[in-house]
Amino acid sequence: MIRIGLLSDTHGFLNDRLFAFFDSCHELWHAGDIGSIALADQLAGFRPLKAVYGNIDGHELRSVFPSLLYFLCEQTPVLMTHIGGYPGHYDRLVLPELMTKTPKLFICGHSHILRVIYDKKFDLLHINPGAAGNTGIHKVCTAIRFTVTGDQISDLDILEIPRRSSI
Repeated sequence: MIRIGLLSDTHGFLNDRLFAFFDSCHELWHAGDIGSIALADQLAGFRPLKAVYGNIDGHELRSVFPSLLYFLCEQTPVLMTHIGGYPGHYDRLVLPELMTKTPKLFICGHSHILRVIYDKKFDLLHINPGAAGNTGIHKVCTAIRFTVTGDQISDLDILEIPRRSSI
């Protein structure tokens, strides 16, 4: 069993409430638009970090993190990227990856819209944690935590923080 903290689109900003929310997590996963290497280092100093770079991330982050990450969490194949779309509307660059890698968990960010959708066609759970930072169209900052046990995903919790709330 492993507890995962998932966030995306921080754009260089971390609300301190995220650390309390992720306190029970074993790992943090960031689905891109990190914003700065200092923020990535802060997250990695708190818990082991898996991340992909996003479209706003510069050379420094792109030299450390990939654009697409495929890995096993317990016995669950995971595919993570920043721009991925969602079931029925996947990005054209992601579709071949979904077909060849056959993940059971597909994670992306970019839209700033929190979505958790089971995709029957690809037999996977799609998660977009929304946006945890203070830059973008969203009115509420969001993050997710969940548990992976073998090939099962459970105990999904959502954190919502009003934009620019006091820290």
